[in-house]
Amino acid sequence: MNPVNNPMPEDIRQKPYLDHKDIVGLNFIRAPGIYHFRRHYRAGLRSHIMEILSPEDLEKERKGVLIKGVMHFPRAKPIKILRIFRTRFESLREAEEEPRRVKIIGSFLAPDHMAWSDEFIVGYKVSGIRDMLLCGLQEYVEGEILDPWSYLDREHFTSLYRRLGFGKRAGYKEPLKRWLERVNQNGIAFISAVKRLIQEAEYVPDLAGVGNLVLTPRGHLRLVDINNVSRALPTREIPIDDRGYPVCDKSIEALFQIERKILGRTGLEKDPLYRAFLDPGRMRDVKVIERRFHLDIPKGTSSSGYPYPAPE
Repeated sequence: MNPVNNPMPEDIRQKPYLDHKDIVGLNFIRAPGIYHFRRHYRAGLRSHIMEILSPEDLEKERKGVLIKGVMHFPRAKPIKILRIFRTRFESLREAEEEPRRVKIIGSFLAPDHMAWSDEFIVGYKVSGIRDMLLCGLQEYVEGEILDPWSYLDREHFTSLYRRLGFGKRAGYKEPLKRWLERVNQNGIAFISAVKRLIQEAEYVPDLAGVGNLVLTPRGHLRLVDINNVSRALPTREIPIDDRGYPVCDKSIEALFQIERKILGRTGLEKDPLYRAFLDPGRMRDVKVIERRFHLDIPKGTSSSGYPYPAPE
């Protein structure tokens, strides 16, 4: 029996979400182990995302810590992030293609603009049948989600700085003016790195998905979701991913929004990259595909990593 064509009900790749018991029950995880695994809030269509937590930190979160007479309940911060892909592979060569793309992306974006992940393929036993499972052990990045379609003006970043204490959270104190300059400089570096990736390697990561980009306390813009990498070729046919989403075109549109809003640049329509992908007629066709995608997915699955709700 081929497990690819006949997945077993208890296969973790088919479960909507996992918990600690599911992870320590895997044949390649040491049980009971010294870490606790907790579902990350961004578990999506392509992979399970689990926080790897220290039991000591989890204990402080649950029972609290008394500081100067006041009880605090600090949320446990992940040591790492474990990603378990839902994809089933027909061959080892097919499974190896995903880590290969991650390495290409990393060669352009890591370490400043991407959360690095060590990808690995393990033997996975499900109902006595051997299969392959692709996983990733990823760096945890602290910060605030950056939505390319939101208001990314000076007022927005000033609010983040003051409301979240971004100028103080990384063990240093930085004046607002200097921190805003740092955001601008890092934005320039991020955009430049992504454009080089597109031009030289002809790949683009998913920049459009909700929560895929994080602004760190030190003002770095970093890609944290590397599950969906697309070829970046401006062919007449609009490319879609395995879920039917036009991720290539939407990612380049997201890059355009970031460059326009964070850097305040004008006349970007003349840029050859944007001119090829953001042609008005092409964008209308992309919107039709995007709307069709949102009609096909279960209602309310905003954690899928794609923008939600569907465009008007």
